[in-house]
Amino acid sequence: MALKDLNQFIQLLEREGELKRISQTISPILEITEITDRVCKNGGPALFFEKVEGHLFPVVTNLFGSERRMRLTFGGRSPDEVGQEFEGLLEMEPPDTFWKKIKALPNLLQLSKLFPKLVTNAPCQEVVLKEPDLSLLPALQCWPEDGGRFITFPLVITKDPETGKRNIGMYRLQIFDSKTLGVHWHPHKGGAQHFRMAERRGERLEIAVALGPDPTTLYSATAPLPEGIDEWVFAGFLKKEPVEMVKCTSLSLEVPAHSQFVIEGYVEIEERRMEGPFGDHTGFYSLPDLYPVMHVKALTHRSDPIFPATIVGIPPMEDAFLGRATERIFLPLIKMQLPEIINLHMPVEGVFHNLVFVSIDKRYPGHARKVGYALWGMGQMMFSKIIVVFDREVDVQNLSECLWMLGANIDPKRDIFFSEGPVDALDHASPFPFYGSKMGIDATKKWPEEGFDRPWPKKIEMDPRVKQRIDDLWKSLGLG
Repeated sequence: MALKDLNQFIQLLEREGELKRISQTISPILEITEITDRVCKNGGPALFFEKVEGHLFPVVTNLFGSERRMRLTFGGRSPDEVGQEFEGLLEMEPPDTFWKKIKALPNLLQLSKLFPKLVTNAPCQEVVLKEPDLSLLPALQCWPEDGGRFITFPLVITKDPETGKRNIGMYRLQIFDSKTLGVHWHPHKGGAQHFRMAERRGERLEIAVALGPDPTTLYSATAPLPEGIDEWVFAGFLKKEPVEMVKCTSLSLEVPAHSQFVIEGYVEIEERRMEGPFGDHTGFYSLPDLYPVMHVKALTHRSDPIFPATIVGIPPMEDAFLGRATERIFLPLIKMQLPEIINLHMPVEGVFHNLVFVSIDKRYPGHARKVGYALWGMGQMMFSKIIVVFDREVDVQNLSECLWMLGANIDPKRDIFFSEGPVDALDHASPFPFYGSKMGIDATKKWPEEGFDRPWPKKIEMDPRVKQRIDDLWKSLGLG
């Protein structure tokens, strides 16, 4: 059965030895971060802080900080297996004949069962505070120079003011005071686009923040879904059952019914306030800047809520496992558009958008450059600062092999190419905010048609008969 809520996930992690309870009183100011950072970097468990100084509610961190916990999130499936299922979903074509329609019925029926389900009684509304006070939330100050306390694991929900199409994103929220939050959505994100549209129309934008739904729904808010795919339907696909939703108490928006907390409010047009700095997943502080302000109308929560938080900073941290899952789940989608791609990897050292390794079935001169430029044109791949293209036999999951091949196979003047365009909002090295350059590197073998007249050397490999002979002898050699 799918996990109904965060509580069931925590119980599962505890049974599986993947969660540690902390009974001592720990401060949300820096101390929870320091403990979580040490545990995460050593491959440790999720952490449940039972007593948070100055607060009634417990805090849970590092929920997704291992490959095993990601499997548990997806009901025992690996991200690669989820990616294969996602590929099957995307390959469904609109039936254009009677018999195709008949054959498609089972798949269409299965998909229809994944649409969100509206309920009236929801755990997230067991307590309704019409006079909200955000100081009730045990939000963290993660790093010493952070601009304040932040909600780091929110599902931020908005609707297109014209079409009503919803967007769910994960944008950090700085708590300014008891009733206002800074909304850190980047200009490339769906929530920011909804806000721009609301400003053009001269209307304030409704916004709801859900904290701590079930783990698959929580992951879905981080996923770079193609435009037109609803995040709640995607979460239902991951869960294999619909996400239960409830209407907000003061808004027209709907939120996951099994959330721990829900913050309801609006973003006022043309209002900005200085947000940040914030110790970000790049390992550096993102600089303070002007961002929209959310005014809180209501705060609802369970009778015994748990506050979820994620810590970001110098990698590797919890987001490495979320990013790894995204890489594997969405690789089939990339390969559907670029079938020459064999594999792709975004190493954690590149914090996802700084470094991409891709292997291809090279078919013609200049193919590596074509793939690099094509990737820059695909959704959030546009933020990739460095793309390195290898031949199909290179294991791009092996960082050591990639660096070896990169150093050996390129002539810098010939094989490095550049582009300009949008860059990630957290890129502090670009000459302008949100705009800068990207670098592609062709690390494939060079062909005569590409102007390479020298013979390309063979990679050293042992005779397979000798390898088999030594394999058979190995135990008797006593070498371990």
